[in-house]
Amino acid sequence: MEKKFKNIKKLISSVLCYLFLKTPNNLLNTVKSNYTPFLIIGNFFLLIIWTIFLKRNQHEPNELIKISLECVNYFVIQTNHVFDNFHLNENTVNVIIIVLKILGVVVPLLIAVAFFTVAERKIMGIIQRRKGPNVIGYLGVLQALADGLKLFVKDTTLPSNSNIVIFLLAPVLCFVLSLIGWAVIPFSYGAVVADINLGIIYLFAVSSLNVYSILLAGWSSNSKYAYLGALRSTAQMISYELSLGFVILNVVVCAGSFNLTEIVLMQQKVWFVIPLFPMFLVFCIVMLAETNRHPFDLPEAEAELVSGYNVEYSAMTFALFFLGEYANMLLMSSLCAILFLGGWFPVIDIFPLNLMPGFFWFSLKVVIGVVYFIVTRATLPRYRYDQLMQLGWKCFLPLSISYFLFTVGVLISFNWLPN
Repeated sequence: MEKKFKNIKKLISSVLCYLFLKTPNNLLNTVKSNYTPFLIIGNFFLLIIWTIFLKRNQHEPNELIKISLECVNYFVIQTNHVFDNFHLNENTVNVIIIVLKILGVVVPLLIAVAFFTVAERKIMGIIQRRKGPNVIGYLGVLQALADGLKLFVKDTTLPSNSNIVIFLLAPVLCFVLSLIGWAVIPFSYGAVVADINLGIIYLFAVSSLNVYSILLAGWSSNSKYAYLGALRSTAQMISYELSLGFVILNVVVCAGSFNLTEIVLMQQKVWFVIPLFPMFLVFCIVMLAETNRHPFDLPEAEAELVSGYNVEYSAMTFALFFLGEYANMLLMSSLCAILFLGGWFPVIDIFPLNLMPGFFWFSLKVVIGVVYFIVTRATLPRYRYDQLMQLGWKCFLPLSISYFLFTVGVLISFNWLPN
């Protein structure tokens, strides 16, 4: 059987060599005669095939190298001619670059959200001494694709007497807002879609607009359960945004900038988690309430409000809320890594660790934040609503304001304010 396989392989190699690689000069002529835009990629793969079967040629190595360089050089020249024929001006090139940047962020983000759900179910299964998803794919890693396909093929149910336009607009708004917040997140030095000087203010604006998507979803559903859930969620998010704002102001005062890249660069020697450790703890708790996650998921308490503001949603409209929620959790984990954990810098700037790229350390810190979200959901009991509001208004808000005043006083007293 093995000998027969070798003979077939030898026959295929001979046929390919006869068709494409009879002589290197014939190959060069083939490349030159097919330089149209539609065949450039084909010519490139032709060069790859020729490289694979070099042993079939009886020419000297120097001659092979010479012909190879000629073919590659001609390929590059003709590719440049093709792009010149498009007459791309500078504005068009800039638009193409921006679109590629956006796709480079959105596509990996959606993939990360899909596997985030699988990781959550697997980790919660381990904590609760069960298997979790283990049927679809190897160890259940493709369960998210099956869930997405199920939601995609289901029919979207529209409640009677509801405002259909707003009802359909709310999940789209939630999903879009969860994506555009990533425009100012630096994954490494220079790896950011829009490195604006007011990155923190931009994130505050996007986070505040998320309230409208939830409120519109509850109101347009024409359901008392959904409306009460939306009111709860709105009150909770507004309450904890105040504490979140003062926590971030501590970091802004220490860094002297609203730019996220400059905030990370200020932590090259000392991470802000060390001088601002109480605010780091407050931030870790507040981001749970800001994303409506356990133990602060009172707007979606199944026993009380039947899933909250999204109770009337199904199929892809529900999936958009679902994707928006998990994308917001990844965004808050990224923001925590940037503000307190040094962004893309390694734990210790020593030889073995500083060889790893910044993307690796940033992704590792985001994964730690993701595990934190999952473990809190699997271990902590849910708060009562009065406890939730009391914690936000009577504990975190005074604490964050007091520590902000303390931080400003220390920086002014010792003349440590950044220039």
